[in-house]
Amino acid sequence: MKKISIIIMILLLLVIAGGCAEGNDAGGEVNSITPDEFKEMMDNDEDFILVDVRTQEEYDEGHIIGSILIPVDVIKDQAEQILTDKESKIIIYCRTGNRSQTAGEILKDLGYKNIYDLGGIVDWPYETVR
Repeated sequence: MKKISIIIMILLLLVIAGGCAEGNDAGGEVNSITPDEFKEMMDNDEDFILVDVRTQEEYDEGHIIGSILIPVDVIKDQAEQILTDKESKIIIYCRTGNRSQTAGEILKDLGYKNIYDLGGIVDWPYETVR
């Protein structure tokens, strides 16, 4: 009877430990980055991919130099086709920071490791282009 209790205890511990394990497909954290920090990255020619997650119309009205458009509504379906390296440093922004936060979580769930949320273009004090 003692052996059965020990075996049951070991099996129970294995089940509990297995349920607590993290999946290895999960991405990294979504980090915040300030406009000044990002501008310094730009000035230092660091490697990054800048993604505007607003709509096409908003993007056409003005966007940060070098950004590509992947609207938050389609980022889940299009990210892996466009952003092929999940280790790349990805900077995301929108108008006020809400959609970029959502996009960051989506990218994290897709397994991207280096995600930085710039927030909103309304807080970007530097040049934009049309």
